[in-house]
Amino acid sequence: MSGKVENNSRSHIYDKMFKKVLTLSSRAVINFINGLFETEYSTDAKVTYNWTEFHDDNLKKTLADTIVTIDGCHSYHIEAQRYQDETIVFRVFEYGYRHAERYKELNDNKSYLHFPEPKIIYLYAEGDIPETYTLVLDFGMQGSFEYQVSTIQLESISVDELNQKKMIILIPFYLLSLHKIIKRKRSKENLEQLKRLIFNDILGSIEMNHEYGNITMDDADRLRNLTKELYYYLYSHYEEMEEINDMTDESLILEYDIFLKKHNIESLDETVQWIEEERKYIADSKAEIEANKAEIEANKAEIEANKAEIEANKAEIEANKAEIKANKAEIEANKAEIKAEKAEIEVERAEIEAERDKVKEELNKVQKEHMEMIKSMVETMKKFNIREEEIQHRLMEICHLSKEEASQYIEKREE
Repeated sequence: MSGKVENNSRSHIYDKMFKKVLTLSSRAVINFINGLFETEYSTDAKVTYNWTEFHDDNLKKTLADTIVTIDGCHSYHIEAQRYQDETIVFRVFEYGYRHAERYKELNDNKSYLHFPEPKIIYLYAEGDIPETYTLVLDFGMQGSFEYQVSTIQLESISVDELNQKKMIILIPFYLLSLHKIIKRKRSKENLEQLKRLIFNDILGSIEMNHEYGNITMDDADRLRNLTKELYYYLYSHYEEMEEINDMTDESLILEYDIFLKKHNIESLDETVQWIEEERKYIADSKAEIEANKAEIEANKAEIEANKAEIEANKAEIEANKAEIKANKAEIEANKAEIKAEKAEIEVERAEIEAERDKVKEELNKVQKEHMEMIKSMVETMKKFNIREEEIQHRLMEICHLSKEEASQYIEKREE
């Protein structure tokens, strides 16, 4: 009896975690659907979750919360299993039927039921798992139909293949692959294998997929957190795991949580708003500088035009020297006017130079503030012992620095 209760408890934990990974960002879920069902949906497609509760004949509630719909027309039913279950095909069919009935089409004498595309994922297979479950629907004299549900075993998919197919949301469940080995024997070799699995395969894959844009920053943090939860559930209670427990705690400190605490931000929306405000401030400053530069260029063009006009006047004066000699008084008046124009031009030039110096000073101030902000970010992240590679990545993502610029800020801080 206790074994059955334990199995039910474990199943509940894995079900809960599986539902969590299926509610990551639309980008992460659509990439997963594309990899699992070999589809090609855009990551901008709309994802709808069918959370409707169904009731069986005994009025027992059952949740078909693994059925997702893409762009309002194509539905997919995904089940997660740990053990061989010959009856699962009936449950999948029942959920599929209830979903199809909910969205049935009635057209005159012909009606339609659209079943979701099913798939069973075995997180850690025990026993012989068939590639396909088949349920024969016998309609008597009308014939029969084979309802088929394909399966996939997570342990048969390498980490490289998982990353290639962008099915990264399943990566925390790779911890199950060593569960029986560690439970049976916690040798040095087995513990080293577990370390490599956690830090290289799982955490490394999460970071790589975030860098490639397959998942969002929030997705990456949630996957790390789910990895930590599953690790503690499976392994932390063993005495030999103390070193790995410490390493796991240190590695799974979420950069996102540190960021929120530093800036007193309580939600992801506020985080995005803060970043957008900082970007807007920088963009506005750059726009103002560009506007000042354009104004200076316009003034320069005006000066050049005035110079050209003066030169034209001089040519006209030279061409009419004879007339000028006869009209000296008028010529002297013209000279005085030209001198006045020159003086005015000199005044305008001085004003332009002063404005340009002011613009340069403002630009230097903005650049200095920007550098100080980045230095402050680097200092803060180093206080929390964040790896240099992660600091470099954050500087590139938030401050739009190149990899070389980000490295220079880190090196300057160390000096």
